[in-house]
Amino acid sequence: MTVDKDRLVTVFGGTGFLGRYVVRALAKRGFRVRVGTRRPDLAYHLQPAGNMGQVHPVQANLRYRWSVDRAVEGADHVVNLVGLLAESGRQSFRALHLEGARGVAEAAKAIGAGMTQVSAIGADAASDSLYARTKAAGEQAVLETLPGAYVLRPSLLFGPEDDFFNRFAGMARFAPALPLIGGGTTHFQPVYVNDVAEAIAETVQGKVAGGTIYELGGPEIRTFRELMEDMLEVIDRKRALMSLPFGLASRLAKLAQYVPGQPLTPDQVTQLRRDNVVADAAIAEGRTLAAFGIRPTSLETILPTYLVRFRPLGQFTRVGTGSDAQGPTELV
Repeated sequence: MTVDKDRLVTVFGGTGFLGRYVVRALAKRGFRVRVGTRRPDLAYHLQPAGNMGQVHPVQANLRYRWSVDRAVEGADHVVNLVGLLAESGRQSFRALHLEGARGVAEAAKAIGAGMTQVSAIGADAASDSLYARTKAAGEQAVLETLPGAYVLRPSLLFGPEDDFFNRFAGMARFAPALPLIGGGTTHFQPVYVNDVAEAIAETVQGKVAGGTIYELGGPEIRTFRELMEDMLEVIDRKRALMSLPFGLASRLAKLAQYVPGQPLTPDQVTQLRRDNVVADAAIAEGRTLAAFGIRPTSLETILPTYLVRFRPLGQFTRVGTGSDAQGPTELV
């Protein structure tokens, strides 16, 4: 791999789930990658993604503008992946999704760099969800500051380190039932994390038009219930699926948000009231993975590669023969 020392990309949030794939995709293309993170000492796992010295973690926190300016110094392009699923202390939706994104855009503009902002499908200024409203506000702030910036909205990300299928598969090892908030009718369009990372790398190379919002989803649209059924089939376990009405889920979430790890928050319940799929307008206007020349990867191709460890006997389980493997039942 040849490294172009004159091309530098700063990636904020590069130590996260999506971040490690973005860093790898950029390093593969020969960019030097500076990873802005609150804890550089926890970013060493990224360095093997490139040649010696190609990937360099630096301390940065989106709440402190001076650290953002320092992290983008000399960069040709800036990628902002920072996002929260739940607020905690000073790490608030407004501080990171809005003010943080604005600060990154202003820092990029000051040095003449391009920018890619990663948001989420469902971002909406009129949403009842604070998460969705601040995501939309962050998009607007970025495009107002840098009209040529790229904004990418992925649906539910899946891959070996995801926090969705791994979490529920882990629960299925011990719990007799899995919860279906709102009856599990919410639709998702799960997208493979590596496909999204490749799309982000393409924006850095200017392969698609800037100044617009792209919505990234996979080839299948599945309900929450169907995703749980898919997961249970892959891990070869039988578990009941327990429907939780939105009202009850909201009341439970008011308590669960104070549990360490915040397994569920009221805002997350609110988000589940709306489908999380690529909009018809984005499809009609070509603002999807197709614009990047990427054929989306299916769930059935990837899920078995990393959920096998949750089978009763791990990789040695023959699917359909385990004592746990008669398929899901339902509790209403």
